[in-house]
Amino acid sequence: MGWAIGWSTGWVLAVALHLGALVAGAEVLADVTQCLITPLLAGALVAATRWPRGHVVTWSLAGLGACFLGDAAPRLLAGDAAFLAMVGCFLVAQVAYVVAFAPRVRRSVVRTRPVWLVAYAAALVALVALCAPHAGPLLVPVAVYGGLLTAMAVLATGLGPLGAAGGAVFLVSDALIALGRFVPGWDLPGHDVAVMLTYAVGLGLLVLAVARDDRTQRTTSAARTRERAAASVRAERDERDNVVPLVAVRRRLEV
Repeated sequence: MGWAIGWSTGWVLAVALHLGALVAGAEVLADVTQCLITPLLAGALVAATRWPRGHVVTWSLAGLGACFLGDAAPRLLAGDAAFLAMVGCFLVAQVAYVVAFAPRVRRSVVRTRPVWLVAYAAALVALVALCAPHAGPLLVPVAVYGGLLTAMAVLATGLGPLGAAGGAVFLVSDALIALGRFVPGWDLPGHDVAVMLTYAVGLGLLVLAVARDDRTQRTTSAARTRERAAASVRAERDERDNVVPLVAVRRRLEV
């Protein structure tokens, strides 16, 4: 747990430095600190969980790795190539998160509150409709990415309130990126800060939700193991208790 706190503290400092660099216009510091956000979160998740790590943790780490590539790769490119590289990497990240959270679908709004699916679908349709007039050939990849992003947010509700909040905030962050890219006049003051703040908070909440889910699963598994062991002991005791009277009866009959 100590290591998890250390990694988490480093993440908080990196996020604070990054947001400060954006406000101050310190581009180099902003670039460096942005590339530290996901590795620090990955370190916190690894430190907060134990080997062997389950399906949800493993695929969530894969998602964080793809997010890191989405933060770093565009800095090596320019224009549409940089944007497509970012979308491609984060597309892989969303696929990883969908795979990670899919086992919790029965606890998500898909099963518990399906009426909420209407709100998620409406958000996706509104986002695509706003971007479509100016997206041009990028409309299809943007729409596909939006669909996966929405699926991730829906499935994240299966991790509980923290997961639901993390998925929703992450969705808001990427929606802001799309609106800033494709909707004229959307470049509002503090736009970059809002994008990165929601991005960092969304990922942080998802990591916290995954760590808690892992602890819950381990606790439940350990309790079930103890129950099975206790049941086995009781069964053996009952068997021994039944054998003794049978032997006594048999001896009396032989006499």
